[in-house]
Amino acid sequence: MINTPEPNVMRPYLIRALHEWCVDNGFTPYISVSVDDSVQVPREFVKNGQIVLNLSFDATSSLQLGNDFIEFKARFGGVARQIIVPVEQVSAIYARENGQGMAFPPVASKDVSAVTKALQKLAPASDAAPPPPPVSQASTRMHLVNVGHQSAADGDDSTKPPGAPVKGEKPALKRVK
Repeated sequence: MINTPEPNVMRPYLIRALHEWCVDNGFTPYISVSVDDSVQVPREFVKNGQIVLNLSFDATSSLQLGNDFIEFKARFGGVARQIIVPVEQVSAIYARENGQGMAFPPVASKDVSAVTKALQKLAPASDAAPPPPPVSQASTRMHLVNVGHQSAADGDDSTKPPGAPVKGEKPALKRVK
């Protein structure tokens, strides 16, 4: 029996492909990130354990979409920050203008510990964070989604197609299982 190496995880390749698709079509690529101790983002902008980050070349500097981490510098409230996101923590990537993109399943607990070990190698030993809590096993299927938009008003606008952006509304990620 021949030992074949484990294939690479698809998530970083899909993120890079959808980022390129957004850029090529003049869209703004956004990622939704599940924040835990392995994610280096400004915590004051995290809401309900999630943060949405603009990955356009206008909003970032030194953007690197690697197999293990997404790294870049960005300004938050006028202050430059170094952002490091483990690829496994990206829950979706989509175009701001039309909501088209892809959502990813939560990461399995064994993958989280691998990310934590990789981050500990990057950070000095004194700054090492405790491992994140285990994440329950979930389906590993990925879904193409159209991100809908939440309205502050409860009115129904049936003249627009579902998921069409409406001026003045905040985008909301819709999970499809």
